[in-house]
Amino acid sequence: MAHIDKHPAGSFCWIELATSDQNAAKNFYASLFGWQANDSPMGPGEFYTIFRLEGKDAAAGYTLRPDQKAQGVPPHWMPYIAVESADKAADLAKQLGGTVIMPAFDVMEAGRMAVIQDPTGAYFCVWQAAKNTGIGIAGVHGTLCWGDLSTPDVKRASEFYSGLFGWQIMAGENDKSGYLHIKNGEQFIGGIPPAEYRQSGAPAHWLAYFYVDDVKVSTAKATGLGAKVYMGPMAIDNVGDMSVVADPQGALFALFHAGRH
Repeated sequence: MAHIDKHPAGSFCWIELATSDQNAAKNFYASLFGWQANDSPMGPGEFYTIFRLEGKDAAAGYTLRPDQKAQGVPPHWMPYIAVESADKAADLAKQLGGTVIMPAFDVMEAGRMAVIQDPTGAYFCVWQAAKNTGIGIAGVHGTLCWGDLSTPDVKRASEFYSGLFGWQIMAGENDKSGYLHIKNGEQFIGGIPPAEYRQSGAPAHWLAYFYVDDVKVSTAKATGLGAKVYMGPMAIDNVGDMSVVADPQGALFALFHAGRH
């Protein structure tokens, strides 16, 4: 288990669920990951849920806003990436061909953020930490461990993210699969699967991976709680086990356990 005090720039620092049924989601993830839900009021009849593990922040959730629902935004997990300056990151994203959906704004005293869409269509947030540095725990059941970018244009996306965050995006040694690894500084944090693995017509998106003790057990448990399995459980040679599921409201995520086969 690792406690995290500060996230280096360019790393995934927060993960947030936008859902159509917040109470149902709280029950689902509490059962699946052992998360404790802590609610803070956001406005009339609205609240923001911070999910904790062992007293440390692990993720968050909120109910889709009326404007999001009106635009047909489905329930989803949104990744946040740490930056030194949310304003500079948003400006640079625009220069690199991205779209700034929400320009940088302060989230009370927690930090400053912006919402960005990459040139191939995937959404993410940038986070300039103030009082809240983000996720505070890693390496145990129910913690964020990886992010995959599903995109129809791997080259364009790679250029954008390398330019924005300084990521090195490269194939693994002797890896013929076409899967690209994302390296931030010295840390591998995610990847970009080959475009042919994508569902045709599906919009570009980030897929969050959560670490679990046993992928088969957790996948079966998720199914029992009303989730839908999209892929797996399957073993990836020399990497570990994974599956991709959608929670009962439809938000997609992956389960992962490291271990060589």
